[in-house]
Amino acid sequence: MDLTKEALQYLAENTIKPKERVVKIGGSNFVIDEAGHYDRIKPRVYNAKDPLIIKTLTGLVDYIKSNLERKEAKLLLHIEKPDEVSLMGLLAEDGSREYLASAQAIVPRFNFDYYLDIEEFNVALQSVFASTADRDILLKVVGNLKEDNVKTTGDDGVSQAVTIKTGVATAADVKVPNPVTLAPYRTFIEVKQPESKFIFRMKDGPRGAIFEADGGAWRNQAILNIKTFLEEQLTNEIASGKITILA
Repeated sequence: MDLTKEALQYLAENTIKPKERVVKIGGSNFVIDEAGHYDRIKPRVYNAKDPLIIKTLTGLVDYIKSNLERKEAKLLLHIEKPDEVSLMGLLAEDGSREYLASAQAIVPRFNFDYYLDIEEFNVALQSVFASTADRDILLKVVGNLKEDNVKTTGDDGVSQAVTIKTGVATAADVKVPNPVTLAPYRTFIEVKQPESKFIFRMKDGPRGAIFEADGGAWRNQAILNIKTFLEEQLTNEIASGKITILA
C-alpha cells in the first residue's frame, strides 16, 4: 500500500470531524467521507461568459503575455479568418471550450465589382490599397484621364487604352495593364497585406472598377502571415507549451 493511501485511511479510521476531513497531499486537496472514501477536490475555475474583444494582434499578444487570467492553463490560438483570431482554452470535461478573447481587425470597405466615378476611385486607391507598382500606375492613369476622350477608349477584351494628359496642352494614349497586382487592406495592420490579381475596367463617365481575379487565394496567404507574426511574438509561450497556434 502506498504512503498516500495509508495516510488517508489513517485519517479516516481515527474519527476526524467532518470539517477537518480535508487534507493536502502532493499539492492536491482531498476530502474523506465517513465511510473512509476519499476524493480529490478540484479547484474551482470561473469560465468567461463572453470573449474579450480586441481590435489588433498586438493587443491580443499583450493580453496573452500579461498572464492576467490563465497563468497555468494551456491555450489555443485559432486563426479563423484573415480578420479574426480566437483565443480559447482546452476542452473541459463536459465537452465545452472556454472562449477567452477574439481579435477582430478593423478593415476598410471597398466595393469590388462595382463601378465608381474616377474621383471616388482615385481616393479609394490611395486610402484602401497598400502601395504597389500597379497601384501607382492606376493612380497615374485615373489622375490624368481626359474626360472628353473616355468614349474613344480602346478595348481588346483584355487591356484598355485611354487618353491621358501628359502636359498642359498635350495628351497621349496609354494602355492600362491587366491583370493588375494590388494589395487592399484586408487583414490586420501588423502583417503584410497579401497581394493578388485584379481586373481593372473603365466605362464612360468616366468610371472605374476592380474585379477580383485570384479565386480568394489571398485568404490563405493572409492567414499564414498572421501565423508568422504570432509565432515571432509568442516564441517563449509556444516553447513552454502554453500556446498552440492553429491556422
